[in-house]
Amino acid sequence: MTTAKRDTYTPETLLAVAVDVFNERGYDGTSMEHLSQAAGISKSSIYHHVAGKEELLRRAVSRALDGLFAILDEPGAQDGRAVRRVEHVTRRTVEVLMNELPYVTLLLRVRGNTGTERWALERRREFDQQVSRLLEAAVADGDLRADVDIRTATRLLFGMVNSLVEWYRPQPEGSVERDQLADTVVRLAFEGMRAGR
Repeated sequence: MTTAKRDTYTPETLLAVAVDVFNERGYDGTSMEHLSQAAGISKSSIYHHVAGKEELLRRAVSRALDGLFAILDEPGAQDGRAVRRVEHVTRRTVEVLMNELPYVTLLLRVRGNTGTERWALERRREFDQQVSRLLEAAVADGDLRADVDIRTATRLLFGMVNSLVEWYRPQPEGSVERDQLADTVVRLAFEGMRAGR
C-alpha cells in the first residue's frame, strides 16, 4: 500500500519555493503546475495554503516592500542632517536587498501585468519619491551638489543598488564582503555628489 506524500509545507516555506520558481521562470511563465512540481505537492495542497499564484506574488513582494519601508521609520532615517539620513537609507536598502535577495529580485522584476504588480510598482515609486525628498533636503542643506538633477541622481542611485540582484550571491553574515558592500555603495554614490568637490 502506498501513501500519499504528506504536505509538510507552511505558508512561509511554500512562499520561498514560489519565489524561486517565479524568479527562474518569470511570474507570467509560472503555472500552478510548475509550483506544485517544484514543491513536490499537489495543486490542491497549494490551494490549502493560498488562494492562488497571485496571492503568493503579493506575499512575496510585500515582504520586500515591508523591509524597504521599515527603513524609513528607523532613527537613522528620521534624525540628523538629510545627507546622513539618505546615506543611512541607502546602506540599509543594500542590507535589506542582501537579506531578502529572492524577494527583492522578484519585486524588481514585476512589470505591471496584474493588479498586484501594479500595486507593487506604485509602492516602489513611493519609496523612491521619499528618497528623492531626502536628496532634495540634502541639496537644500548645502551637503550635496546643487548642479545634479535629483530625479537623475535618484535613478542612478537605485540603478546601482538594484543591480546587485544580478550579481550578488549571499555571503554569511559577518563576512568581509557582506559587511563592506553597503559601505562601498554609499561611498561610491555620495562622494561624487558631495558639495564642494
